[in-house]
Amino acid sequence: MDTDTRPVPDFLRQESYQYMGSAPLQADRYTSPTFFRQELEKMWPRVWQFAAREEDMPEPGDFVLYENAGRSYLVTRQQDGSIRAFHNVCLHRGRKLRLESGSAAEFKCPFHGFAWSTDGSLKNIPCRWDFPHLQDEELALPEAQVGRWAGYIFIRESAEGPSLEDYLAPLPDFFKRWRHEECTTVIWVGKVVNANWKVVAEAFMEAWHTVETHPQILPFTGDANTQYSTYGDHVNAALTPFAVMSPHIDPAGKAQQWIVDEFLKYNGRAGGTEMSVDVPDGMTARRAMAAANREKYQADSGYDHSHVTDAELLDAFVYNVFPNFAPWGGFMPNIVYRWRPWPDQDKTLMEVRILVRLPADAPKPPPVEMNFLGPDQPWTDAKELGVLGDVFQQDMENLPFVQDGLKCSKNGQVQLGNYQEIRVRHLHATLDKYLA
Repeated sequence: MDTDTRPVPDFLRQESYQYMGSAPLQADRYTSPTFFRQELEKMWPRVWQFAAREEDMPEPGDFVLYENAGRSYLVTRQQDGSIRAFHNVCLHRGRKLRLESGSAAEFKCPFHGFAWSTDGSLKNIPCRWDFPHLQDEELALPEAQVGRWAGYIFIRESAEGPSLEDYLAPLPDFFKRWRHEECTTVIWVGKVVNANWKVVAEAFMEAWHTVETHPQILPFTGDANTQYSTYGDHVNAALTPFAVMSPHIDPAGKAQQWIVDEFLKYNGRAGGTEMSVDVPDGMTARRAMAAANREKYQADSGYDHSHVTDAELLDAFVYNVFPNFAPWGGFMPNIVYRWRPWPDQDKTLMEVRILVRLPADAPKPPPVEMNFLGPDQPWTDAKELGVLGDVFQQDMENLPFVQDGLKCSKNGQVQLGNYQEIRVRHLHATLDKYLA
């Protein structure tokens, strides 16, 4: 950051690391059905969960079906533009009211025809004469708590606990610069992975697996130079520098132009092979690539990027919000991860969204549906991801074997590095507080 053309915000420089011990984790935290049931009962109902983006449900009556951890919700836009979330269960005989997202004037059960308005109030009971014991006000659909921040919609089943703003802190302060509320989803891909949700999430919490898992990105990735931070109980971050060579690479004979060329081929968030960037003599690859991105993203979005720092145009700022939400910061297209048990301790729905900034006067495009890859489809089948599909496929190829290995571990222990895997330890420390 000292060598960049613009001074970075103070919050990117401030280190927030605290040693959390070196004791091993127990492998059965990932494999035990009993431990998984404890998560379902004690943790998931009490945490804020990213359920949808505003652009997923732009009009009154639009709703998103959000399912996780044994619950099903209809996250619904009201006539006044507000959002409410209702449990997606008919209060008559228990059938789910909806099986997919959409738009509706009412939620009518396909079994017997009990119906609710989109504000959750009871609308109709067929053969009403047979239910004199039921009062309308007692049959409103149960609700979950709803919170909104930066274009993201969150729900929480429990009415008790911190506000969304307190839960996310310090994320709202950090992301003011990056304005995710001005972004929209342009790509959304999901796939079920044969591994525990924590195994999958943790694969994206550290950068030092790059040297073995993603060797093609080493020429422009400071993998072992990543800064790791934790904030309170619910937020942690990894800041990984790009357009610099990995310390695992011998720099002898490696020109700055080579770094840029490799960046454009394999980064995935940059302009790709159609973009050409020349590095003048005496200039670093980092400065040249940042200048090119500054010009490109200013032209694409219509926003002034003259103040935007090199780091915010290049680096991977990966923030995690406990337990299963990870938005990327900066001004490049923003990646957003979400992980959900699907449905048990051995499988996870991994979702990847790509957000881009729209020009201020541009209408938002229609909502993007998730490209749900089948069991036999690799991530590379999602052509919209470009070279990112190759990176995700490399990650996913490890994870089923991690899950299998944890099940047959002789000592039943998982060892963690003190610094580079602090985010993994942080997740488990917070999980333990909910389970207690």
